[in-house]
Amino acid sequence: MSNGLSRRRLITSGLAAAAGASGLVYSARLASRHGLIPPDNGGIWGVGETLTYAAQRILTSHHSLAREFHRSQISRVIPVNGEPPKTEPFAHLSRDGFVDWRLKVDGLVARPASFSLDQLKRFRSRTQITHQACEEGWSFIAEWTGVPLSTVLNFVGVGSRARYIVFFAFDDFWDSLDLADAFHPQTLLTYGMNGEELPAGHGAPLRLRVARQLGYKSVKYLSHILVTNTLKHIGKGLGSGAPEVGYSWYAGI
Repeated sequence: MSNGLSRRRLITSGLAAAAGASGLVYSARLASRHGLIPPDNGGIWGVGETLTYAAQRILTSHHSLAREFHRSQISRVIPVNGEPPKTEPFAHLSRDGFVDWRLKVDGLVARPASFSLDQLKRFRSRTQITHQACEEGWSFIAEWTGVPLSTVLNFVGVGSRARYIVFFAFDDFWDSLDLADAFHPQTLLTYGMNGEELPAGHGAPLRLRVARQLGYKSVKYLSHILVTNTLKHIGKGLGSGAPEVGYSWYAGI
C-alpha cells in the first residue's frame, strides 16, 4: 500500500469515526491538522462544511474525473441563468468583439501577465462534453472548449505560498478554487461552446468551467485572476460571494 493511499485511508477513517462517535467538532480538528479547512468554516454549518470538504478532498486527491459524454448527448435546450453585465465598460468591449478585452493574472506569481482572447487561444486547447448542474435544480450537457487553467497558471508561475486562485468578473461576482481544482485537467478557461464562440449569456468572452463542482463555481465574464495565500481580505473572507447568500464555498459533485 502506498504512503499516499495509507494516509488518505487513515484520515478518512478518522473523520468518519469521529463524526459517528465523538461528534463533528473533533472531525473538524482532525481536518484542521491536515490543512483541510474551507474558508467558510465558521457559522452554524461550519463544521459540516469542513467535514464535507475534507472528506471529498481526500477521496478525490488524485484528480478523479467528472464524467464526459458523447456528442449525441448534448442537451437540445441549454438554459441561460442571468444576463450579461450592463456596465458601460463591458458593453463597449462587447460591441467591439472583445478586441480590447484582457484577462489580468497576478498575485503570488513569478510573471504577472495580461492576456487577450487571441493569446489565450494560442495555448493548446481542450474540448470536453460535461454536465453542468445548477444548485436550483436544472442542468444541461454541453461541449466546452478552452485552455486548461493549469496551462495559464504554469505560464505565470504560481508561487510556493499560494493556496487559492480567485476569479473576478465584470458583473462583480467572484469566487475561488483551491489548488486541487485549479490544476485539475478538466478545469478550463472556456471561450467556446458546442462548436461556436461562447455565447453572451453563457459568459463571453471567457468563463471558468469547473466540471467537478456545481454551476455557480463556473464564473462567467472573467476579468481578473488573483493567486493568493489567503481569502480573508476579499469580500467577507468566506472564499466567494456564494456563502454570503447561503451557498457553500465548496460545491463538489
